[in-house]
Amino acid sequence: MNLIRKSLLLLVLMLATAVLAIVLRPSARITDERPPIDLKNLIPAQFGDWHEDPQSAAYVVNPQQKELIDRIYNQTLSRTYINAKGYRVMLSIAYGGDQSDSMQVHKPEVCYPAQGFQLLNTTAATLASPFGPLAVKHVDTRLGQRREPVTYWTTVGDQIVQSAINKKLVEMRFRFTGKIPDGLLFRVSSIDPEIARAYAIHASFINQLLAAVTPEQRLRLAGSFGTI
Repeated sequence: MNLIRKSLLLLVLMLATAVLAIVLRPSARITDERPPIDLKNLIPAQFGDWHEDPQSAAYVVNPQQKELIDRIYNQTLSRTYINAKGYRVMLSIAYGGDQSDSMQVHKPEVCYPAQGFQLLNTTAATLASPFGPLAVKHVDTRLGQRREPVTYWTTVGDQIVQSAINKKLVEMRFRFTGKIPDGLLFRVSSIDPEIARAYAIHASFINQLLAAVTPEQRLRLAGSFGTI
């Protein structure tokens, strides 16, 4: 599908969503049907080869603007993990109970540059997982001499959305059910000049973390694995 066709399809979906927003106004939150989420207790401090490094708080760069985080998200979690080789991975998770059009996740492609980072490359990727393929984004960033590769995904309800078209289709699905979906941003990054190595370590970290939680918790973190 070329760029023009994608743009036209996205425009049609946006118009359809606008019409549905008037005709089908969601009134029930999906969060009311689920147990409350507690990121601090959901994410283990130690799993697989990794354990939390509380002394590394200074390493964590949270590029989201605080006022925007407070408006969009109900909960955020930022931790640094370290393995036996001394490699550090920074984990950031943000959860919002309302992912209607007025309250949308704030992606790294936007918030990193807002904090002075240069975006070197952004690619869609599929992360192989024992639980199924995981649709992620790789974002290569730099701040001065600091190279920080990022792996992240976002969810709307129980679905990972990797593109604007996916996102609009999922939103339309929820509007037909009359429900307001929740949403989550899951991001890992590391300070590493070797980009391929960083993404491989991110994948291992993510898989070990997902294996350490229950199936129900995994669904909350990564949706149903894959895109529509």
